[in-house]
Amino acid sequence: IIIFLNSSIILCLPEKLLVVTVATKETDGFRRFMRSAKHFNYTVKVLGRGQKWNGGDYMSAPGGGQKVRLLKAALEKMKTQDKIILFIDSYDVIFTSGPEELLKKFQQARHKVVFSSESLIWPDRHLEDKHPHVREGNRFLGSGGFVGYLPNIKEMVADWTGEDNDSDQLFFTKIYIDPAKRVRFVSLQCSLYPSGLNSNNYEVVLKFEDRRVRARNLLYDTLPVIIHGNGPTKLQINYLGNYIPNTWTFENGCTLCHEELRPLTALKESEYPLVVIGIFIQQPTPFVTVFFERLLKLQYPKNRLKLFIYNQETHHERQVSSFLKDHGSLYQDVKFIGPEEEMDGVASRNLGFDMCRKDKDCEYFFSLDIEVVLKNENTLKILIEQNLQNISSFLLHSFILAPMITRAGRLWSNFWGALSVDGYYARSEDYVDIVQGRRVGVWNVPYVSSVYLVKADLLRSELTEYELFNSHILDPDMAYCHNIRSKGIFMYVTNMHTFGRILSTENYQTGHLHNDLWQIFENPVDWQDRYIHENYTYIMKDKLIETPCPDVYWFPLFSDVASNHIVEEMEHYGKWSGGGNVDNRIQGGYENVPTVDIHMNQINFEKEWHKMLLEYIAPITEKMYPGYYTKAQFDLAFVVRYKPDEQPSLRPHHDASTFTINIALNQVGLDYQGGGCRFLRYDCSIEAPRKGWALMHPGRLTHYHEGLPTTAGVRYIAVSFVDP
Repeated sequence: IIIFLNSSIILCLPEKLLVVTVATKETDGFRRFMRSAKHFNYTVKVLGRGQKWNGGDYMSAPGGGQKVRLLKAALEKMKTQDKIILFIDSYDVIFTSGPEELLKKFQQARHKVVFSSESLIWPDRHLEDKHPHVREGNRFLGSGGFVGYLPNIKEMVADWTGEDNDSDQLFFTKIYIDPAKRVRFVSLQCSLYPSGLNSNNYEVVLKFEDRRVRARNLLYDTLPVIIHGNGPTKLQINYLGNYIPNTWTFENGCTLCHEELRPLTALKESEYPLVVIGIFIQQPTPFVTVFFERLLKLQYPKNRLKLFIYNQETHHERQVSSFLKDHGSLYQDVKFIGPEEEMDGVASRNLGFDMCRKDKDCEYFFSLDIEVVLKNENTLKILIEQNLQNISSFLLHSFILAPMITRAGRLWSNFWGALSVDGYYARSEDYVDIVQGRRVGVWNVPYVSSVYLVKADLLRSELTEYELFNSHILDPDMAYCHNIRSKGIFMYVTNMHTFGRILSTENYQTGHLHNDLWQIFENPVDWQDRYIHENYTYIMKDKLIETPCPDVYWFPLFSDVASNHIVEEMEHYGKWSGGGNVDNRIQGGYENVPTVDIHMNQINFEKEWHKMLLEYIAPITEKMYPGYYTKAQFDLAFVVRYKPDEQPSLRPHHDASTFTINIALNQVGLDYQGGGCRFLRYDCSIEAPRKGWALMHPGRLTHYHEGLPTTAGVRYIAVSFVDP
């Protein structure tokens, strides 16, 4: 490639190009920049490493003069005059193509120094009228990147005498608006690299092509060699960086996620990183007991775990105290803060971080809200192993990583793919694909919540402020993520594995003994896990339905926990009927075959019971009684109690139903003696009912039956008279 300049010939060869950048510390953004440079074989010289940054916070005020000072000093030491220098920011820059294309576009510009362009003027708006108008592209100069010949750039910065916190952009702008200097030095270019990404995210889109990804500027129909996400567009470049230049492609998926991972299995258990797990209970939540059961199953040495448990809800004191009493000693240490300490949720999260920050042995803080359902027992190991990879991969360093969890049946998750202008949720183009697993990888995102792992070194270096969760206008999780982003620290979410889900806490009532029984609508998956027999899903496949008597079917339905909770809920309610014929609870007020019972509607459980019948009984009914389809309507559903000194048995009768469901709620031989059901016309008895198993049989006409005597203990059954 040849460009003619002042009658001399300068060869624009890739080896003549030197990329110069300033990075006083190695941030996540810097590592991303270096990864893209390495991918395209750029030669990079980094200035200012290890030095204190004195250039100001020019996100909100002018600054950056330190960069010009460092560049000027570095150029003075360069003796080879045929170099082409690309001076560029690194924290918010990604290369999208190689040196050959960059130099070609520089040649086409036919200028000695080419700057990136801006759509907005900064930092002095009074200079707007002095900027020349342009036919195409942005009108104003951006100092985030420029490329030119070494002698010309050296001459251009020779006049710099400013302070480190003076504005580098103002310095270069004054050169550009001076007609004489502009002719000598400077041109603006948009096709080489837009300074930026515009605040209108739709102007720059991803272009997937042949196992690589580029950014396409729709406004100018260009493929920039470099993308620079300055100011408010930093989040957009984080999104683009999830793909460019080949971080994720349709052909290969995530190209970095498996690079040099170091499995924890290579370590002795005594060498595992020490983790503080922060557990936060801030509202009434279903299945808290199950949460602690899963915590115990987490595959990580418990002597390498410390617990920080914050409970704001008196409703959950029983579950927390039971867990600590039975299992607290398994952990290296436990700190518990209960409702009586009157600490709010914001203070608790700040305190949890500080507990790890001040503990010299703490290597990670694992934040875990009580509504998180961690189905993957290896979650903690997986997250830590993602960070133990070799730093040469440039994927994660500061390390805030969340396992992706979703709400069953919905697109709700614990991360946001984008932010709106006012800092709240916005859906990114790839959000649905990530949530639904069509794109799998480790994703740089602007917001995570509910469950995430934080590296303790980060808390001791970049995140030393105690009140990370405080804000007068933002929720604690939003305030936390805002503070993280403002420091240029990346947050990631991984969907490389299936980790679990998050519970809905909406409409969770606490007025019952076992409130989780009422969660079949709000959290149906968790309700099934807790209350439906572990073998239920194998009924059809493995033919677990037995036929002990003609047209009588017997199959597993309820777990032991479900059976226990229903019995305990009824005993807690306590208003058992007397077993007499007069019964004002039913239409007509008279019961021909009375039992000692409590109806489901007495405990406001009829809607939930109907849902259970629809979901778990109707499919079996339709399978075993071909051609019969039911909506599982019932007039009566109740729990019966049999006791030798109360009502030990039930006389022969027909049920007033199309079919009947009879579920054993406790265990013969353990909880009671005797009992069972005898179908008289077939002289067929089921005398050893299995706990949690359902007996399904026709009700009217054909299946005349009786309840066999309970001779000792107390027997409980749940009965439903079901019609179409």
